[in-house]
Amino acid sequence: MANCFFDKKILVAGDAMLDRYWFGDANRISPEAPVPVVRITRVEDRLGGAANVAVNIAALGAKAKLLSVIGDDEAGDRVEELLNEKKIEPHLHRDTELKTTVKLRIVARQQQMLRADFENRPTRAVLANHLTDFENLIHESDVLVLSDYGKGGLDHIIRMIEIARAKSIPVLIDPKGNNYDRYKGATVITPNRAELAQVVGDWSSEEDLTEKAQALRKQLELEAILLTRSEEGMTLFSESGAQSIPAQALEVFDVSGAGDTVIAVMATMIAMGETLAEAMRTANRAGGIVVGKLGTATVSFEELFPNGYEQLFPGSEL
Repeated sequence: MANCFFDKKILVAGDAMLDRYWFGDANRISPEAPVPVVRITRVEDRLGGAANVAVNIAALGAKAKLLSVIGDDEAGDRVEELLNEKKIEPHLHRDTELKTTVKLRIVARQQQMLRADFENRPTRAVLANHLTDFENLIHESDVLVLSDYGKGGLDHIIRMIEIARAKSIPVLIDPKGNNYDRYKGATVITPNRAELAQVVGDWSSEEDLTEKAQALRKQLELEAILLTRSEEGMTLFSESGAQSIPAQALEVFDVSGAGDTVIAVMATMIAMGETLAEAMRTANRAGGIVVGKLGTATVSFEELFPNGYEQLFPGSEL
């Protein structure tokens, strides 16, 4: 099956992390405290955060580059090793004072028992070099994805958006926190329900939601807001109005990393020249596939287009 994404170049910048899984059996309760004892039988490392966005892009067959700040530690070495394994071009700045963000999950009987996070913030000196590298890399990119996990790796995000938009490069942002002013001028932001409510407040109806989302879109000078709504699907708010599509998940097994898959597919489809509405439909289908897998997972080109890309987009050049 022909893969038409191979010549698309997407730059991902943001907070990379390592998702570490300890799998085991929990057959007894600890005599020390009323908690299960998990006997670890297998350990698995996966790329998380911005790195997982890049993995999803590469899994589709497009060329992914990752720009991020990591620690000069074992976890940072592991992130770089995994990026190379996934054929993602790494542009990593090492900060000796930073601990690479690690999310350690203990899983027993297909259930997550515990998650422990290890993290701190990068120094300003490293971030200055990070921005210089960004200015060089953006020239060769079709689309920019900024994956904001609030870990400090995107402290220069306002300048990054300005540079990309000056070159007419679409900018997609996975947002974090309640200060969306820093995303002004981007092409699309992709908040989930909780993230959007944190900024615009709760809504009482679909009409109320549309009014608040459109007001935010205009305030931030965005082309669109893509709201991911779990079991309710997705809604795209743009100049032409609000378009909603239902969720396509057959079975929800694990939602971790689903947002990374959605923005990765959106970016790849936009790089192909598809409209935002078409990109949303494909991203929704990808999200439905990935939530049926355990942990931070990806969707392949073959899974997403079992009958070929041209069957869905007949006007596209292969």
